[in-house]
Amino acid sequence: MAKSGYNVSFLLLLSIFLILLTFSNMVEGYNNLQPRDCKPRCTYRCSATSHKKPCMFFCQKCCATCLCVPRGVYGHKQTCPCYNNWKTQEGKSKCP
Repeated sequence: MAKSGYNVSFLLLLSIFLILLTFSNMVEGYNNLQPRDCKPRCTYRCSATSHKKPCMFFCQKCCATCLCVPRGVYGHKQTCPCYNNWKTQEGKSKCP
């Protein structure tokens, strides 16, 4: 009886681990881009700004270098450290 309880606990923990692994792979999918993926990701990233042309220019430049675009139209840069840490000479973020 006790062995059966351990099996159920093990299967439950294994299931939770697999769910978390799947979720982390979905989030990390933004960090595994190919250069051809940059334009569509940047189009979405820049969709909410009124300055689309410069946003697209810098987003695509950052994406080509980092092969990563943060999710959403704003923020979430911590999901892509290269994109987040690339700064201008003035210390401002280069990537939108």
